[in-house]
Amino acid sequence: MTVKNILEKDESLITGYKVKFFIGGNKFVQKYRVNSVGGGVFFLFLYNSSKLKRGQLTKTGLKQTEILYLFDDISIVKCVEEGQVVKNNKRYHYLVAKFIPGESLQERLERDGALSQYAAVPIAIKILKALSLLHDHKNVVVHNDINLENIWLDYSTDFEIPVLSGFSSACYISDKINGFDLGCLNPFYIAPELYNGVFSPQSDIFAVGALLYHLIIGVPPWYVEIPRYQRGEEEEVEAVEDSRRNRLNFGRSGSSFFIDDSLKAALQKSLSLDVDNRYATAIDFIEDLLGKEQPTATCSSTERGTASRSDGKGAQGFSAIAGMQDLKDILYNDVIRALNEPELYKRYGVTIPNGVLLYGPPGCGKTFIAERFSEEVGFNFLKLKPSDLKSKWVNDTELKIASVFNEAVINAPSIIFIDEFDAVVPSREKNLHEMNASAVNELLTHMSSCSERGVFVIAASNRPEKIDPAILRTGRIDRMVYLPPPDYEARAAMFEIYLENRPIDLSIDYYELAFLTNNYVSSDIKFLVDEASRVALKSKIRITQSMLKSVIDITNPSVSYSEIERYRQLSESFDGL
Repeated sequence: MTVKNILEKDESLITGYKVKFFIGGNKFVQKYRVNSVGGGVFFLFLYNSSKLKRGQLTKTGLKQTEILYLFDDISIVKCVEEGQVVKNNKRYHYLVAKFIPGESLQERLERDGALSQYAAVPIAIKILKALSLLHDHKNVVVHNDINLENIWLDYSTDFEIPVLSGFSSACYISDKINGFDLGCLNPFYIAPELYNGVFSPQSDIFAVGALLYHLIIGVPPWYVEIPRYQRGEEEEVEAVEDSRRNRLNFGRSGSSFFIDDSLKAALQKSLSLDVDNRYATAIDFIEDLLGKEQPTATCSSTERGTASRSDGKGAQGFSAIAGMQDLKDILYNDVIRALNEPELYKRYGVTIPNGVLLYGPPGCGKTFIAERFSEEVGFNFLKLKPSDLKSKWVNDTELKIASVFNEAVINAPSIIFIDEFDAVVPSREKNLHEMNASAVNELLTHMSSCSERGVFVIAASNRPEKIDPAILRTGRIDRMVYLPPPDYEARAAMFEIYLENRPIDLSIDYYELAFLTNNYVSSDIKFLVDEASRVALKSKIRITQSMLKSVIDITNPSVSYSEIERYRQLSESFDGL
């Protein structure tokens, strides 16, 4: 069922805040991203007051706001203010919360698929630590609505931080009237006692067990298809209860790696239908899970490489990029801060550049950097390749280019990433076909001062010398950044990142591996790790240093030394422009 947003873009129903875009919602609550008058970014939750239950309110406002003010921890969403407003003769309660730069666990699962147990267990442990703060408070708080959508991954620090949100069903354990509607909860996360109106910290433990199972297996425990119209109705309850009479299934093919027997036992205990057989506290569950979490090395954000995590999950914005500090400084200071602190930059007469060209040998992470940058800023991101823009029909390419930029302006601030940029804007100095020349002219027109319309272009190319010179002038592409093969420190960090969350031998020497891979690019290093992982998988043993070295011995760099030298000389010629 499609939900129509109550607030429109740029609407200022809440004093001091302007709506940027609608995130999602249901008949009960809607979520928006808003900007404050001072330029800050926040979440706005708008609740239909007529749908609120008595247990969700206090004498002064929302109970969840009162609860959130009890806690000041990075793992719990922070409430900024609350209030009530009226629109179209309907009353709404609202809550403004601190913006979390990242994504929900639901979005991560939909994008990347199921996680390995080594990636999922640390997330569950951090969630349980946050819950222990609620459960150990003198006024014990039960969340009641732990699910993938209510856990946000904060990517603004060196390591992702799961943040507990979605407190609209939270209650004090002493409450005589609960504050939740079963029809608004995920049925596969609901502990059996909740159907009888009984809630306790162990109800949250059941939900975390369901979440951990979901992350690894790819579907919730005891999953069964339930028609949408049955949500919260008796038929749904019966379907869930019938499914739970079956044995918990760990054999689905959706899991990204095996589940060892000790983790299966922990999940079975957390998901016990008998509350007395469940973990008594979140800390008890954590202690049992710590035995299942594989130790992994860590590194700071400035050491991370142009590589994603080894299981392909959980990219973390700039913290997933190793080295490249000059590039990150340019993007942060010239673009991110300019967009987030417009008044400050306006006072100094400084605007964001129109665009940046990332160039260098294939496999050095140009596309990866653009994607991580989009995560860092959290703005509208359009990823394009030549085939998305070019057409054999007369004038069609120009229309596609115009459409892309118009969409970006409408949804500004926006980032447009164009891969293989040389194929989109080839030089017109070499008898270029009229259709291609017209496309170059069209792109030149839209890129001229596009930053003034809230659009930033990131272009990537392996053949920058083939790009039309006019597009590389200031006012269009204002920065040109050469991405060479990763250096020694970056290669060590890449091995560490690609091996993270995989079953590895503790004697792995990342710096020896870096020493052995001079002139290997990022994609080469990922290939080496993947090949060694396949060797280990065949025998179901840990990945060892000798496996990695054996793969290195039989694998040459994908880019030759002469090609790297050509790029270096090319970068020197561009520096002189």
